[in-house]
Amino acid sequence: MLNDLKRLEIDGKKVILLGTAHVSKESVKLVEKTIEEESPDIVAVELCDRRQKSLANEKKWSETEINKVVRDGNAYLFLMQLLLSNLQRRIGEGLGIRPGAEMLKALEIAERKGLTVALVDRDINITLKRAFSRMSLKEKSRIFIDLLSGVFDDGEINEELLEKLKEKDMITEMMEDLGREIPSAKEVLVDERDRYIANRILNLRAKKVLAVVGAGHVDGIKRILESNSKSREELDNELYKLGGIPSKKSRIRLIAYVIPAIFIAIVGYGFYAHGVSLTLNILWKWFLINGTLSAIGVLLAMGHPLSAITAFLAAPFTSLNPTIAAGWFAGITETWVRKPRVRDIEGLLRLNSVSDYWRNRVTRILLVVAFANIGSSVGTFIALPYLAAML
Repeated sequence: MLNDLKRLEIDGKKVILLGTAHVSKESVKLVEKTIEEESPDIVAVELCDRRQKSLANEKKWSETEINKVVRDGNAYLFLMQLLLSNLQRRIGEGLGIRPGAEMLKALEIAERKGLTVALVDRDINITLKRAFSRMSLKEKSRIFIDLLSGVFDDGEINEELLEKLKEKDMITEMMEDLGREIPSAKEVLVDERDRYIANRILNLRAKKVLAVVGAGHVDGIKRILESNSKSREELDNELYKLGGIPSKKSRIRLIAYVIPAIFIAIVGYGFYAHGVSLTLNILWKWFLINGTLSAIGVLLAMGHPLSAITAFLAAPFTSLNPTIAAGWFAGITETWVRKPRVRDIEGLLRLNSVSDYWRNRVTRILLVVAFANIGSSVGTFIALPYLAAML
């Protein structure tokens, strides 16, 4: 049974850290028992406002405006959230418990007893965006493949496995594995959130705080709380920094600006050295290679032919503009041609197989966006050296 309860006293404030598993009947019982026995002034939970509303109202997904997701360039982010939610939902179904039930139980009991509730986790969208901005392309591919393998793995999920995952040593080992495989993701998903949650707890004005957090965060939060020497102003400044999305300074972003410069140099030199005929041939090959591969991406996502044509026409231009992407145009076209039905939207949290993601019109739109962009990127890196060789 989970027994990850840590007691601390910081500047006269008692803090109790209760480590839980997000899909565990034992955790729900332990949360209820601890709140009843401790009677804290504040119950702090590892949730943000967005996740709390999502847990309390699963139909919240049906309110998503898919057009806005595509237009804002958040297709990858939304798809990642769906993968995570469906994975957690599958585990919950296998164990007969709703994911996040222990957090909801903490909120329910606190409300019933008239206790103050504090949502102390960072907004899930900010966390994922920060993680994406820090990860390399290789790391993004690895974590996406790992998620897919977890979502579509038909292996049995049982209580014994879950109980092992709740043990301190196993959780620590998992975090260390994540740190070795995807250091930037571990830093954002674990280390930064440990600090964010710890700072929020330190800022709470109460004599006794019970913090209900995932077992994997307990040791990190405890270490930060015990070593804290910051003033309230310093804590607020750190929370502000952790709560924002840093500007991208990655090599991928640099490449996005270098590509149009290289293309212009190739076209300019081609015109200067060989005249109009070769210049037109270069432009035609660029259009054909980039557009064709982006269109193939749409077709692989089982997008509508009109979406593929849109990607074909847009990709040669969007590849030269770092602020827009071919997938956005293909996705908007797909949304217009194949409008998602009510059952597609309601089925977002009932995706159990690869084919479900291709059959559901909402997720197929997201796949069209992703595959069109991937095709355009591949086309760019094939076309540039090919065009340079024509000079």
